[in-house]
Amino acid sequence: MKTRRTIISLFLVLLGAATACGNVVAEPSRPAPRLGLQLWSVKDELRRDFDGTLARIAQLGFQGVEFAGQFGPYRSNPAGLKAILDKNGLQCAGAHVIIGQLAPRYFVTTTAFYKTLGCHLLVVPMDARGGDAGQAAALGKDLTDLSAKLKAENMRIGYHNHAQEFSGTVGDTAWDVIARSTPKDVVLQQDVGWTTFAGKDPVFYVRRYPGRTVSTHFKAKVPDGAPGKPIIGQDGTDWLALIRAVREVGGTEWIIIEQEEYPDGLTQLGAVAASSAGLKSFMADADAR
Repeated sequence: MKTRRTIISLFLVLLGAATACGNVVAEPSRPAPRLGLQLWSVKDELRRDFDGTLARIAQLGFQGVEFAGQFGPYRSNPAGLKAILDKNGLQCAGAHVIIGQLAPRYFVTTTAFYKTLGCHLLVVPMDARGGDAGQAAALGKDLTDLSAKLKAENMRIGYHNHAQEFSGTVGDTAWDVIARSTPKDVVLQQDVGWTTFAGKDPVFYVRRYPGRTVSTHFKAKVPDGAPGKPIIGQDGTDWLALIRAVREVGGTEWIIIEQEEYPDGLTQLGAVAASSAGLKSFMADADAR
């Protein structure tokens, strides 16, 4: 009769043999982040031709869009908006929603609208308290409370930075305070362009808070006096290191391009296309290594 020690010894021998042959089953890999576009990037083109602009976004290879108050003729017709998304093979990658829209009197209406779109992430795009490390904990408490309420709706809350959240020293910025004062369910939607503009390293901050960069804005923003253009791949951001970070530790489900500047006379969609091409080149490089 085999003893427990014998069985364990046999298992270890077999495990070692499998390892030597390279046959150990690896843990399932995390799905690659999907590519979305923040619709603020093309706000003027949406005003001129909402349906056509969504179609062109899909033709550029985007898998989803993030809303920021632009709904064209569908402001009161979320079902119609969902149908247009479906027609173009686009998902709702999230939505920027000011915190007041989630106050008790608006909560049901707001969440019902976005649930109809299949949206599971609502991101507060800015808050005055986010620019002050002394007030950021109070903002964190509100985000924590909203996280609990939204969880019951199968939704999550997030917060998006500008430069002011990253002022001060590492560890003591408002962004650090928000991260420490919220549970891991609260998404830290880092806008890497603003992080860079503030003089901080976006790669460092993805790795500093693992699993919390569920959604991130990939935006090229050139600090004052620095060379380059606000197009992904034509600026100074280490995009390859950033792609690796969001894939390895960020828990990132959506990489969202945001384009706020349109150099060299490019149209809004033209600048988006240029940044998209630059990002895809870095992604291909990351895949090849």
